[in-house]
Amino acid sequence: MRVLSFSEKGCIRKNNEDSFLVLPDHGIFAVADGMGGHRAGEVASSTALGELEKLAPQLKGLSDQDLEGWLVESFTQANRVVYESSTTEPQNAGMGTTLTALLIRDTKVLIAHAGDSRAYLWRQEELTPLTKDHSLVGELVRLGQISLEEAEKHPQRHVLMRAVGADQEIEVDCQAISLRSEDVFLLCTDGFSNMISDQELAAEFSESGTWEERLERLRQLILERGAPDNFTALCCIME
Repeated sequence: MRVLSFSEKGCIRKNNEDSFLVLPDHGIFAVADGMGGHRAGEVASSTALGELEKLAPQLKGLSDQDLEGWLVESFTQANRVVYESSTTEPQNAGMGTTLTALLIRDTKVLIAHAGDSRAYLWRQEELTPLTKDHSLVGELVRLGQISLEEAEKHPQRHVLMRAVGADQEIEVDCQAISLRSEDVFLLCTDGFSNMISDQELAAEFSESGTWEERLERLRQLILERGAPDNFTALCCIME
């Protein structure tokens, strides 16, 4: 397996509130997009990923049946720490973060998710979203009240319905899929997915060249389009 990643502050933001985690020895990969004033977003995203990293050594003693429980507990612990910091430290008031994690073990992959960062699977020339956005516009689209095109320009498109640290309790989406050779997993924050459609992403992944070249073209495209937000992408390539 190869892992490729980039994280950029973009063309407008003064600092990068995205964070990502790569722990190949434990099979853990994650992205987080923080929110909150005065750098609190940076604190939220790095804190959440720090909790995953602290708990990662527990994985060595777990059976495959216990992996989902570990992921849910890790998200719960991250939520607890971020929420406590946001409610007790004035400079971190109101902070929270998205969190999307991939756990790879042998022939099994688990995806855990809260927020509007995303996970995709590229398999046999087909792109499949593995997560749904926990956002207001995502819910409106699912209810059929607005279209995907309307969602892209909706004034409340950044409002999250679920995030790590936003409330005392958190609900975590978790699913497992079988791993195949040549699978490619992409984790990204909304600064990436808001600038490149799924159709454009699939078209780029279909292009010839190395995965390094594909990701670099995507990075440059976002910058050319103005990159109004921080953007992060992490790619796990099975070989």
